[in-house]
Amino acid sequence: MRSTVRSALAAAAALAAVGFVPGAASAGECNDAFCTPGILGGVVLGAPCSDTGFYVFGTTSWGRLVFCGSPRRYEPRYFRSPPMVGIKELDSSCVGYENSVAQAPDGLFLTCSFADNRPVWVRGDA
Repeated sequence: MRSTVRSALAAAAALAAVGFVPGAASAGECNDAFCTPGILGGVVLGAPCSDTGFYVFGTTSWGRLVFCGSPRRYEPRYFRSPPMVGIKELDSSCVGYENSVAQAPDGLFLTCSFADNRPVWVRGDA
């Protein structure tokens, strides 16, 4: 039993270190970062990055999840990510996921925010 758990953890760590390849994903199948496509491995926290809209997530060498963002008028760089909850649909309800981020099936960066007095997934780069 322990060797099975160790093997599963080793496989997950290897996938996180290597990075995921962008691909189609369904919002109903993925609820955490481990199944989210397009996560780049080997990212350096604070390093410059280029795309703040699509496939923005990465992992550091020690496994911390980060995202590419642009604070105010500064150049984009990698920041520590809020809780990432997998693949979600733009404009769908995010009840229970407040203060979280996600990725749309097409790679769009999403954040849970309020619109019309209800929590919904909105663009994270807006």
